[in-house]
Amino acid sequence: MFDIADYQEAHSVSEALAMLAADDKAKVIAGGTDVLIALRRGDLSQARLVSIRHIEQLRDITVTPAGEIVIGAGVTFSQLMSHSLITSHIPVLAEAASEVGGPQIRRVATLGGNICNGSTSADGAPPLFALDAMLQIESLRGTRMVPITEFYRSSGKVNLRQGELVTAITIAKEYYQDLGAHYIKYAMRKAMDIATVSCAAACKIGAGGELRDVRLAFGVAAPIPVRCLKAEALATGKVFSPELAADFAETVLTEISPRSSWRATKEFRLHLARQMSADALTQAYVKAGGKLP
Repeated sequence: MFDIADYQEAHSVSEALAMLAADDKAKVIAGGTDVLIALRRGDLSQARLVSIRHIEQLRDITVTPAGEIVIGAGVTFSQLMSHSLITSHIPVLAEAASEVGGPQIRRVATLGGNICNGSTSADGAPPLFALDAMLQIESLRGTRMVPITEFYRSSGKVNLRQGELVTAITIAKEYYQDLGAHYIKYAMRKAMDIATVSCAAACKIGAGGELRDVRLAFGVAAPIPVRCLKAEALATGKVFSPELAADFAETVLTEISPRSSWRATKEFRLHLARQMSADALTQAYVKAGGKLP
């Protein structure tokens, strides 16, 4: 039996915001794949839940006149895998979505919930970091836009104030147009497991064949998802080569701080990160139209 003291269903964003504002102990539930686990473990007592799963506005994927792709926070991973705007313009997000749980989980788990859980192992985080995504956060006080790189505070803690709701994830055209990107996840099992380490690399190719807009993000390499800014700077402006990919990977090791856990030792995670960095950059380069030497 779940320890639930109150449960309300919202049918619009404004209704959800009013419910959250009226109860400072209210917790949002969408697909429930994280919240129900927390309830079963006993991490939430006398839970007061506000369900947003019936808000159609949060399940839309649209493009603005400026070319921004706007993904509702209630969009499921199954939707991400099949929607034409995602598969055509930001397929790396569809790749990451395919790595989440099994088919049943992907049908109900939402991108917004995956991010708001605050877990460094969230499959949605590395590609969104690499895409410089912005989060639209609403409350009765108004709307604010927060870069996803500023959203994570510490393990399990995110930049959400009481009464606020993440309603959309926005990716600007300049960050996905002509971009090659690749997501890699290493897990103990091939399916239905959380990441031991994960990463997403992205890049464009300049007129002279040089790498531009290089981005690399890791999950489970620190208490929160991280961008590897030194490695990005090292590769930007240079022509791709296997030697560059190797130097890129070595630089990554100076920027991450994985820990040992029952899943893997710190040393094994560092070993994985080195190989994954080089492979992800190589595949991103190929997807951007590059030819391997």
